[in-house]
Amino acid sequence: MGKSNIALNLAVALARQNAKVGIFDANLGLGNIDLLCGLNGYWNLSHVITGARSLNEIVLTGPEGIHVVPGASGLADVADCPPAAQREIFSQLEDFERSHDFVIIDTGPGIHRAVRDFVLSAGLVLLVTTPEPTALADAYATVKALANGDGPRLEIVVNQAASAAQADAVIQRLQQTARLFLNADVGSAGSVPHDPCVSAAVQRRHPLLVEYSDSPAAAAINQLARRMMQLARNRPSANEFFPKIRQRYLPAAA
Repeated sequence: MGKSNIALNLAVALARQNAKVGIFDANLGLGNIDLLCGLNGYWNLSHVITGARSLNEIVLTGPEGIHVVPGASGLADVADCPPAAQREIFSQLEDFERSHDFVIIDTGPGIHRAVRDFVLSAGLVLLVTTPEPTALADAYATVKALANGDGPRLEIVVNQAASAAQADAVIQRLQQTARLFLNADVGSAGSVPHDPCVSAAVQRRHPLLVEYSDSPAAAAINQLARRMMQLARNRPSANEFFPKIRQRYLPAAA
């Protein structure tokens, strides 16, 4: 199960707990959330930015009623629009945020500027890694880039774990390293085990939670969703994501 798969199935799991969920596919040039849940959308956020479509017209309705926004990586292009168009685009985005209990942003890999802008504007960041040494090095580099007093809450998810013990060891290693060298606290959001049902669901273009709801990976995603619901109850959202994005891209207009 890859990062996008976790994002999609988490959205489905949250929706099954009666939450209204939107998911933005912000993988630059590699968006695939619509494919993973059997949708075929042509319009994306770039068409909203050009004025060809409104945001409501490009939103796709996926399993369990989740709302998928394709092409969110093009949000940086709003800075090239006339001021009136900028205001209208962000007004639509902020309305979308207010109408959902959770908005999940599936960013691209790495920590280049577009990803960093999204991450620093979020209330909670799930840092997905695997037990492989190269993945752990990338995860630590990401924590280092994001760890500061004003940054978002960071939580680690260990993907493709061979066992719970292996996942716990990975999480503890990252947490200890972050505390020692960065003076940063990183939370644990659990793990998702290696599960052959994941690739089978991808082949069928259905979310794992729909196709193989009793699989070990599906159980792990449901547990992650319960944790997200608990965190949301403890730290209610102030609907601040898109206002922060507006300030990052259009500081003069914020």
